[in-house]
Amino acid sequence: MINEEILRNIKKHISLTEKETSFFISLITAKSLSKKALVLEAGQDCRYLSYVATGALRSYYTDKDGKESTIMFAIADWWITDMYCYLNKKPAMMNIETLEQSTIFQISRTNFDELLEKVPKFEKFFRILMQNAYTREQLRVMENLSSTAEERYQSFLIKYPQIVKQVTQKQIASYLGITPEFLSTLRKPKV
Repeated sequence: MINEEILRNIKKHISLTEKETSFFISLITAKSLSKKALVLEAGQDCRYLSYVATGALRSYYTDKDGKESTIMFAIADWWITDMYCYLNKKPAMMNIETLEQSTIFQISRTNFDELLEKVPKFEKFFRILMQNAYTREQLRVMENLSSTAEERYQSFLIKYPQIVKQVTQKQIASYLGITPEFLSTLRKPKV
């Protein structure tokens, strides 16, 4: 059964006919996943773009020393994949895991291409998603270059209050590029 939220997400940017809606629904698959399930593993073929219906996911990169760096979080009503690898048909560079029990809807690369070909207005929808993601990442890079760790943490709290409730402090520290211990120091009330 299709989650109405994904259709509302799409309707924020484009209007679909009943036929187009049915076609889109025919191209996606639903998955219910337990906490800590890998949606994508580095090195795997990155074949799916995922919409989070419920739950929370995190994408992260693991360096050669085993250190994890969180790239992004995705909560309900967000889309997530290893976009570079998805679009360029490359093996994934990052992992995507569930942070809690989650339900996602996925569209394969093949079905994505078919969707764009047969319902061209989805080009606009995904262009808007990509523009928003690019803008968000550009601002994140600028913030990382120009702000202190404390400023970045405060900004994170303001921008993503819902995410703060669904992820661990260790994961937030990883996203901010600081150690969990330093984040703990930042969180202590100033005397």
